Amino acid sequence: MKLLHILSSVDPNGGGPTEGVRQRGIRLTELGHTVEVVSLDDAARPFLREFPLKVHALGPSKGSYRYNGKLVPWLTAHAREYDAVVINGMWQYHSFGAWRALQKLQMPYFVFTHGMLDPWFKRTYPFKHAKKWLYWPWADYRVLRDARAVLFTSEEELIQARKSFWLYRAKEQVIAYGTRTPPGDASALREMFLAAHPLLRGRRILLFLSRIHEKKGCDLLVRAFAKVASREPSLHLVVAGPDQTGWVASLQALAQEHGVADRISWPGMLRNEMKWGAFYSAEAFVLPSHQENFGIAVAEALGCGLPALISDKVNIWREVESNRAGLVAPDTLQGTETLLDQWLSLTSAERGAMGGAARELFMRRFTVDAMANGLLDVVRKYSARAVSAPYPRSTIV
Repeated sequence: MKLLHILSSVDPNGGGPTEGVRQRGIRLTELGHTVEVVSLDDAARPFLREFPLKVHALGPSKGSYRYNGKLVPWLTAHAREYDAVVINGMWQYHSFGAWRALQKLQMPYFVFTHGMLDPWFKRTYPFKHAKKWLYWPWADYRVLRDARAVLFTSEEELIQARKSFWLYRAKEQVIAYGTRTPPGDASALREMFLAAHPLLRGRRILLFLSRIHEKKGCDLLVRAFAKVASREPSLHLVVAGPDQTGWVASLQALAQEHGVADRISWPGMLRNEMKWGAFYSAEAFVLPSHQENFGIAVAEALGCGLPALISDKVNIWREVESNRAGLVAPDTLQGTETLLDQWLSLTSAERGAMGGAARELFMRRFTVDAMANGLLDVVRKYSARAVSAPYPRSTIV
């Protein structure tokens, strides 16, 4: 099968959507399929050389909406060369531009919303939400309405998506999601990471590894850590990830204000061996996010046998809680403090059992094989329907 993914950008700093396309694409290629990507990136961007899939970079693009006049002509000329087209993400031109081209071709396509319809955004950024309403009826509403299937990575994401806009219609499908099995040489990777960060050797490390962004609850984590740090002198927090909004300086000042600046490390974005070394050096993964569609990093942590201490706004929290693969609490200061308090109250045996449950949950639910096969199954299912019936051309209700 030959698949085409459409993304606004393949910049690794973009987080989950890019990583999901990357991981699934690698595995599908290993299984003998062809996976290519169209992005609105400037072809001169250095991260394109490191991306493992063939990328048709059509940029540079204009503004934060990333308008690009080359997208529709390119898709019009090439989309029929692929067995299926998958749009990843919303609210930028790549989704609406793809709809324009694919509707003209009467070619079926699929959409991953990647959590971008979560009502958290409506509550937190009401002005932005109001602006989205101005083009929702004629743009992204149509993108979802006319998709062969709109793909969600959990039942929770699907439920939340229905709450964002009253004008909503989609053929909804929950699909398996995950990531590659972590490398197995834990001792060597751990030693590599600790050699690069010698002050962490001998510490009980709690790891936050994600984008450093307001929605991730980093401020809650710093404050909660300050409240519990005195209980365990060897406890140390590592906050790793790209600083996309210039927030780190304020968070560091917050840590200084609460007297824990020397017990929090900020190594920036960790990749490849250093990322896995950080996972294997930690005793728990912490993510008190206000909104998290899936959380590739959560799955990676589980795959490393690392219990996940997460908020109930991470959409796979039910799976984590029901399988005793971590701890769950509200995305508040009290909730985050409760997560850390409960973790410190566990015995060594209880923490070990939770780590084993984390690994078992990963292998059962969140592997890249499940993710790759899930997409193939959906494409085959809806493509089979397309053979016997023309692609529906619906109108705005």
